[in-house]
Amino acid sequence: MTITAEIFQSFLQCETEAHLKSAGVVGSDREYPDWQQRRLDAYKELCFQRLRSQCREGEYLQGTSFADLPPKSQHRLLLDCLTEGKQVQSRIHALERSRTTTPAKVAVFIPIRFVPDEKITIQDKLHLAFDALVLSETSGTMPVAGKIIHGTEQKSVKIQLVGMMKTVRATVVKITAQQASTSPPPLILNRHCAECEFQARCRKIAGEKDDLSLLSSMSETERKKHNSKGIFTVTQLSYTFRPRRKPKKFANKPEKYHHSLKALAIRENKIHVAGKPELKIIGTPVYLDVEGIPDRDFYYLIGLRVRTEDGYIQHSFWADDQSEEKTIWMAFLKALSSIDNPQIIHYGSYETTFLKRMKERYGGLAESATDVDKIAVSAVNVLSVIYAQVYFPTYSNGLKEIARYLGFQWSDEGASGLKSLIWREDWEGNRNSVSKQRLITYNAEDCEALQILTTAVIALMMPTETSDVIAGSVISADELQDRFPHQFKKNQFVLPDMEFINLCAYWYYQREKVYIRSSEYLKRCTVKARSKRPRTLLANKTITYANPPEICQRCGVDKFYRNETYVKTVHDLKFTKDGIRRWITKYVYHRYVCSKCRKSYLPVDRPWTRHKYGTELLAYVIYQMVELRLSQLMVTKGLKQLYGIDMAVNVLADQKSRVAHIHETTYKNILNSILKGKLIHADETKIAVAKKDTFVWVLANLEEVAYFHTDSREADTIHELLKEYKGVLVSDFYAAYDAIDCPQQKCLIHLMRDLNDSLLENPFDTELKNLAHEFTEILKNVVSTIDRYGLKTHYLKRHKIDVERFFRSLSMREFRSEVGEKYKQRFLKNRYKLFTFLDYDGVPWNNNNAEHAIKAFATLRKVIEDSCSKKSIQEHLILLSIFQTCKYKQIRFLDFLRSGETDIDEYIRKHRRGSRQGYISDQTSEV
Repeated sequence: MTITAEIFQSFLQCETEAHLKSAGVVGSDREYPDWQQRRLDAYKELCFQRLRSQCREGEYLQGTSFADLPPKSQHRLLLDCLTEGKQVQSRIHALERSRTTTPAKVAVFIPIRFVPDEKITIQDKLHLAFDALVLSETSGTMPVAGKIIHGTEQKSVKIQLVGMMKTVRATVVKITAQQASTSPPPLILNRHCAECEFQARCRKIAGEKDDLSLLSSMSETERKKHNSKGIFTVTQLSYTFRPRRKPKKFANKPEKYHHSLKALAIRENKIHVAGKPELKIIGTPVYLDVEGIPDRDFYYLIGLRVRTEDGYIQHSFWADDQSEEKTIWMAFLKALSSIDNPQIIHYGSYETTFLKRMKERYGGLAESATDVDKIAVSAVNVLSVIYAQVYFPTYSNGLKEIARYLGFQWSDEGASGLKSLIWREDWEGNRNSVSKQRLITYNAEDCEALQILTTAVIALMMPTETSDVIAGSVISADELQDRFPHQFKKNQFVLPDMEFINLCAYWYYQREKVYIRSSEYLKRCTVKARSKRPRTLLANKTITYANPPEICQRCGVDKFYRNETYVKTVHDLKFTKDGIRRWITKYVYHRYVCSKCRKSYLPVDRPWTRHKYGTELLAYVIYQMVELRLSQLMVTKGLKQLYGIDMAVNVLADQKSRVAHIHETTYKNILNSILKGKLIHADETKIAVAKKDTFVWVLANLEEVAYFHTDSREADTIHELLKEYKGVLVSDFYAAYDAIDCPQQKCLIHLMRDLNDSLLENPFDTELKNLAHEFTEILKNVVSTIDRYGLKTHYLKRHKIDVERFFRSLSMREFRSEVGEKYKQRFLKNRYKLFTFLDYDGVPWNNNNAEHAIKAFATLRKVIEDSCSKKSIQEHLILLSIFQTCKYKQIRFLDFLRSGETDIDEYIRKHRRGSRQGYISDQTSEV
């Protein structure tokens, strides 16, 4: 599929837009894109006229293809030139012949791009670099520079392209991969959506998914951070808000913006207020809204809304062109001077910039008595007041979205800042009075919406004020109850006095407030506990590295002087034959500086790392978390009480991640060994992540176990893993395994249990009972042979005659009962998968290896499920895979972790020569 310049430009702005355009989809919101295209076409024609005027007749070509250019062509300019490469295509606005040529005397052309805007963006430069890439594939020569002609004055700017080609090529690779993929890219709303023709479609899909990108203030980094924690929807995010009490020393610190509180406001459809917002209006409020063309730094419409005794009055100051900007500024100042103590109220930073620029341009020319500096300083930005303090149930803090929530409607339903640009250009083109009136009405309605919003914010801050819009729809975030999950239900009392009595009955309250006054012993213990300071842990061993380098590597001098002294303390455990003790090692080392060249040196053979905790301690805590199934909180309590090591839960989680990262290679080796083997047991089970069911799968053989996690029970991952596997797969009757192209053995224990359940439900079904009896008789004989000789085909193949006789008889039998017919079809469907083990040595007839591994995970799941994320689950699965593999291989998990090895087989080889230390000698560790 060809990558056009349009698709490349779309990909820079949004991957979904590029995907849809590649598929030939046409959006419904074409007004702004069509306007941009008309504007570009008109500007291109103006640039064509100028460039043609600089050439003689016959020195330029227009509308041609670069491939059709004659070999010895001497044309200086190629206008609107179609250029195509292997997978890329662009209709380059213009190509200019360079004065330099290659050694082979091949002409070099420079790409030129036309940009109607006054300012050039990085996207414009990358688009020019894409043109150069397409041109290089066609001509064989890469231009080092290009030109961009932009603005009303058609200024020409030279752009160096070498530094941008890496980005362009990487983008082309990504687009190629996207076009080759059968699945669309993840839909993520961004700032470009307002300009996109697919905005209605994408917003509808995002709304149905409740996607986090609906929150326009959330950055991509923040969204990915939440995704890594298993939070993908606005509703999920809303449950993460926790009210925090501010310390007194931070009482005056501005509130932090909480995306979770915004999500909570949306979920409950109520305004949430954090802290105490202050909107100080000490003069006559004047609501200001300005319309301009940002690209040209030109302001053409100033709107003021002022309240008088007769009601609100709207002032609109209009400028036909840039020369009248000063006139409307002076009219604006004059209008303000007629107002008693005016105070500007605006929304956002656009008006702040307007006041600053107008003061710089025309402030000194004002004859009005109005003090421009005073106006700018006293101006109130309502957005800065409500930001991080007032959370409306809207996905953004845009004026239009909030005002619509408050009940205000614009006369033009689709009115927006982008549309105002279209209306203004329409007016500049043909002086259309309708477009001018649209702009004036739009500006006046923005002022009115701002006034309504300001009134609502004042009502929020003053409980005595009433507002029909916000009555009963405001919640103080500081009064929200902490929503951490509680083990016991909190009682709700009708009478306040009952609530007080209940609070006084809590154990901790009684212990700390009541019993202490009645018991001298408790009083002494409490005083002692409060006065006790944390004990400083002394080092068990101090190691000093005091040897300077032998010679300077830079200048060869052997004289050094000591510059600085450093200390590194490592907290660890020491395992002895009598037990375990805390062991703290202090490393003292120096920085040496060469006396001649001043190059500094640190000890090269230092044994410590940047981490505070040693490897023995890490092995111990992972052993407790994985093998003993202790929660992280219980592990930290044990470390504190037994060894005096104060490790926070979040630090313990980081250490778990550290160990999982170290042993990621071990996990991959285990998985690869299983996939290369001749036998695999497979099974799966559920685990809840962010209140959504996800699945953990296990692959096992007789000696190794590997777990992995997927978002759903769909078998894409397992199919991908086993696509080249040709050994025997032992599994249950889940249909996803049937599509795997390899010999399969279904678990006969599953089948026997299902038969038994059906017999209990249908005790008088003689047909089903006879079927179960025949099957059980065959299986009993097979199991007896296995118990005597093991899983050897030489002894098992004699049962194949009985199996064939059973299936032949079953295929000719008719069942009157529905359940009997169901089992007949099930047996026949899996005819060649029920007794596969008769044809292979070492293949069991049940799936107990995988089921045993699943039971181990199920035990761990009880500990981690309430607070796990995708990342945390994957780390637990890596460690659990290693633990179960150690167990299957009869070695101790703790000893393997302490050894520092990352290869289990290598660990076994090293210990095989010595004692049996490190091997499991009993079966007491069964799950």
